[in-house]
Amino acid sequence: MNGLRTDLYEVRMAVSYLRRGMTGPATFSLFARDLPRERGFLVAAGLAEALDALQCFRFEPEELEYVSEGLRLPATDVEALSRLRFSGDVRAIPEGRVVFAGEPLLEVTAPLPEAQLAETLLLNTVTFATAVATKAVRCRLAAPDAELIDFSARRAHGSAAALASARLTALAGFSSTSNLEGAFRYGLRPAGTMAHAYVQAFPGEHAAFRAFAEDFPAAPVFLVDTIDPATGIAHAIDVVRELDLPPASVGIRLDSGDLAELSRLARRMLDDAGLSAARIMASGGLDEYVLERLTAAGAPIDAYGVGTAVGVSSDAPSLDTAYKLVEYDGRPVMKLSVGKRTLPGAKQVWRDPAGGPDLLSLAAEPRPGGEAMLVPAMLAGRRVARPGLATARRRLKRDLVWLPSSARRLRGPVPIDVRPSAALAAMAAEVAAEMPIRRLAALTR
Repeated sequence: MNGLRTDLYEVRMAVSYLRRGMTGPATFSLFARDLPRERGFLVAAGLAEALDALQCFRFEPEELEYVSEGLRLPATDVEALSRLRFSGDVRAIPEGRVVFAGEPLLEVTAPLPEAQLAETLLLNTVTFATAVATKAVRCRLAAPDAELIDFSARRAHGSAAALASARLTALAGFSSTSNLEGAFRYGLRPAGTMAHAYVQAFPGEHAAFRAFAEDFPAAPVFLVDTIDPATGIAHAIDVVRELDLPPASVGIRLDSGDLAELSRLARRMLDDAGLSAARIMASGGLDEYVLERLTAAGAPIDAYGVGTAVGVSSDAPSLDTAYKLVEYDGRPVMKLSVGKRTLPGAKQVWRDPAGGPDLLSLAAEPRPGGEAMLVPAMLAGRRVARPGLATARRRLKRDLVWLPSSARRLRGPVPIDVRPSAALAAMAAEVAAEMPIRRLAALTR
């Protein structure tokens, strides 16, 4: 982790803690305060990248020089910062699990300066990944039987986001990605057809399609709507016949217009030409709502390329996540701000495999039954395990089966309730009553 991948106020606080010897164990909880509109659940994601960054945390010499000059720090502060490494523990909900508002996605317990400096990085990494993974899963739910392909690289918010989206869509059940670096790095299947520019560069569609099929005969997919879809489909059929291509290896792609009607036209034309095994692909401004409509309409589309909507989680591009101190040096703490109240103490989330509300308890409470969702992910600054993408996909598949259909709905979903345990509620009441502002209010009545 680059020591400067944080906000200035995190460094100010860390320096102040270090000066005063405030290095006792602190627990911070990262959670979503609320679910975005039309979300009945979230999908935990981004943990792998977050843990990698924590494990590599340090201030490099040039970073220390920059911070020293900017904050006018004495040598003693610079020396203290230079020694910082993340030495703490992380308990987290594993990637691919379904989660709800108020449930910690992860909890960090580390010396206070270390835990504080991790805030910006963890919020940035986990929030983005969880938003995109959730959006991708909604697309998967909308078109459960179709092949989905990640087309988000060109409009994602930067190359790092595009790379992350390739992995996150794979987590959600997408079969492939157009992003070559993402495919290479994460062992995914790369996918791609042709652009309108390719068709326009040739004298006509027929010449473009023939050249493409000659150069890539294994599985050519023809983009047929550069000029007129019906004409484009006819040209694709002609090329398949001329080159005697196996029908199951070829396909056509529709990128505009009424995709339901055009796909029906394409299916009829292909079937009439004896190409019933040829596949139909669609792309162009797709999101879960469009996929849902096309699925409900029975559009004969075998595969969808989904891009912008997923890569930026267009209708919910951010989550109302928070990273809040819940315990310091054995003392539970909480925040009472209106609309931003937190619950004190390190916690655990318990899930009933048979269904029903999730229980949010204190981590130290006796096991009430059910499955403990927060599991060790890092101990003493070292990762506990590195489960792969396939494992996360299996978790997600299992959780989606468990999730009630009312929470999976794309419109008007009803999330699972999250209820505090009696012990957690009692601690919250006790801590709130002891806070100075409450005592002052009582004295002035």
